Amino acid sequence: MKFESLTSASALLVAALAVIPTAAVGASPAEPEFDQDREVLFQVSTIDALLLSVYDGILTIGELKEKGDFGIGTFDKLEGEMLVVDGECYQVKVDGVAYIVPDEATTPFATVTFFDPDETVLIETANFSELKEILEASFPSKNVFYAVRIDGTFPYVKTRSVPAQERPYPLLVDVTANQTVFEFEDASGTVVGFWCPEFATGMNVPGYHLHFITDDRKAGGHILDLRVEGAEVALDVTPNIFMALPTAGDFYDVDLSRDLQEDLERVEK
Repeated sequence: MKFESLTSASALLVAALAVIPTAAVGASPAEPEFDQDREVLFQVSTIDALLLSVYDGILTIGELKEKGDFGIGTFDKLEGEMLVVDGECYQVKVDGVAYIVPDEATTPFATVTFFDPDETVLIETANFSELKEILEASFPSKNVFYAVRIDGTFPYVKTRSVPAQERPYPLLVDVTANQTVFEFEDASGTVVGFWCPEFATGMNVPGYHLHFITDDRKAGGHILDLRVEGAEVALDVTPNIFMALPTAGDFYDVDLSRDLQEDLERVEK
């Protein structure tokens, strides 16, 4: 299987983990065209590596946007929260402001796809927990990935961001213990993110990982809580995943065999 080089700035180990249909038992699977197939979740590094302080950027934002027009992540040295929406990349810093990101900036962890909605779910009114349950009840399967987009006016949104870190890098759970929190009321904007199946544990966030940006694209962050009222949720079923892993630096030495679920739950909440 041949893959196009992802970056000239950093050497990357590329792993393809794709659910690919076959014509018949024993038939050779068709190779997906990863630069053309829009039904691919493209991921940089793993969530467990981020939990264990692997914060150095390895892929440019310009290259990331070639792999998807919709997604979330963070930036070099863990500086702020990433949203990629409608093909533009934004960085919500600890001042709460969303900045347009130059293509030469880099990311240590991100997940993007080309957003093509397959299903819509109308939500009359729901808190965060209720929203999650309603959406999961509509999933045709809990063994694939879903890109989630919600456009609307939200009665309440609570978000966070974190500052750039310096070496020696602290663990992510310690960084978020001192996060900066923002609260929005009656905020018009867009929720951007993903739902990942349980088997993605260690690789990505199982369940929901959502970020928010206002309609004017001036503020937002990683969602800690929200309420939804009269909103339409668009879901993009995404059956393929393609990963770019670092081939040097902290990633090569970090112990990824540990169970980090407790730390992840603390980080997400």
